[in-house]
Amino acid sequence: MTQGSLFGSSARPARPFDIIANIDGGARGNPGPAAYGVVVHNAQGDLIEEWGKYLGIQTNNVAEYSALVAVLEYAVRENYKSLKVLSDSELMVRQMCGQYRVKNPGLREFYERAQALARKLLQFSIEHVLREHNRAADRLANQVLDRQQGRQS
Repeated sequence: MTQGSLFGSSARPARPFDIIANIDGGARGNPGPAAYGVVVHNAQGDLIEEWGKYLGIQTNNVAEYSALVAVLEYAVRENYKSLKVLSDSELMVRQMCGQYRVKNPGLREFYERAQALARKLLQFSIEHVLREHNRAADRLANQVLDRQQGRQS
């Protein structure tokens, strides 16, 4: 698993995260109809918010970054001080942690927005998880796509 904090390590022990979010974005076709899902829990593991959004015709990576920006905007707007994000997008996680460069100009804007929002928090971490550990966010993204395409979910 890849994980990282944008704020590096410090001598003081890390406090528990105020919220933990599972995020997922997907496109049916690449590019194709795209959506994301976000599931947010508090430090005790209670579900506090979940949502999904249709994005139109986009790439899978744009959908993944859209989910990240959405949860960061949520955390800042709701005055949470710390956020841990779990995502099955290894590319996005590695880019956010500085292990990979963002070469795609279309993703650069999302990356820079996410970095700026993350800096508004006292503590931010992003971690890559396997797809089977991200089912709730994946389910939400697929429900949005199914509704948009006229399927029952």
